[in-house]
Amino acid sequence: MKYKTKLLAERFTKLLAQWPGVECVSLNEAAQEDTLDPYFALILDVFYAGPIPDPEERRRLYGEDVAAFETSGRTDKDRFLIGGLPVRLEYKSTGQIQTLVSMVSTDSESFWIIKDSGTYGFYRLTQGELLFYRTDWIQDIRKQLLNLDDTFWVQMRYIYQSRMEHLLNDLGAAFFQEDDFNYLISAALFIKTACLTLFCINHQFEPSHRAYYKQTLELSILPEAFRVQLATFLRGDPEITNERKYSLAQRMARNIVAL
Repeated sequence: MKYKTKLLAERFTKLLAQWPGVECVSLNEAAQEDTLDPYFALILDVFYAGPIPDPEERRRLYGEDVAAFETSGRTDKDRFLIGGLPVRLEYKSTGQIQTLVSMVSTDSESFWIIKDSGTYGFYRLTQGELLFYRTDWIQDIRKQLLNLDDTFWVQMRYIYQSRMEHLLNDLGAAFFQEDDFNYLISAALFIKTACLTLFCINHQFEPSHRAYYKQTLELSILPEAFRVQLATFLRGDPEITNERKYSLAQRMARNIVAL
């Protein structure tokens, strides 16, 4: 982590730790990038178990050097700039997280709740660098998430695998209709869902979009030739026509289902 980023992280962690309602603060991996990298952002997940200041008070407490401040409609995300660097603080209720983690740990009928949002939230819970914690709450949450049984992963695999197959059909329909707009959308959603399925097969939570490609290639269980096929699918080569890409998608899907 760059020194400037470290100072910023320490500054906000010290502030947040003073609020009695804050249980834990973790640092997102986006802060590991160089500050000149387009992917760089100082993102803090702030888990709270009690009252926190309202948006106006938070804006004041953040400091006089805060610029371009905005907060989400639900007041759970504050975004701003400090010295040109993007900062984002995301406030998350420990009660809501505890309920969700308990449900996916014990009740397979509840898995549909996360089918649209995916498992990235769990990735952040388990992978964020802990800067502050008041109790063992976050360690307990991580223990639950890292010990999910096979039922969770099997169910999630088939949720995403089914979606992958539907998207493959959409891709084929767009190809035959020569619908370039929907072909592009279907291709993007297909390849992301294919990777999602593979993360579930490997019992891993999905990473951020920035890390998707790299971490997909590093999975221990992959279909034969998948790495080459994925690189070919993503390549913007005029020789790789929509017909060829659709045929490649069919092979990739068959090989994933066969795992």
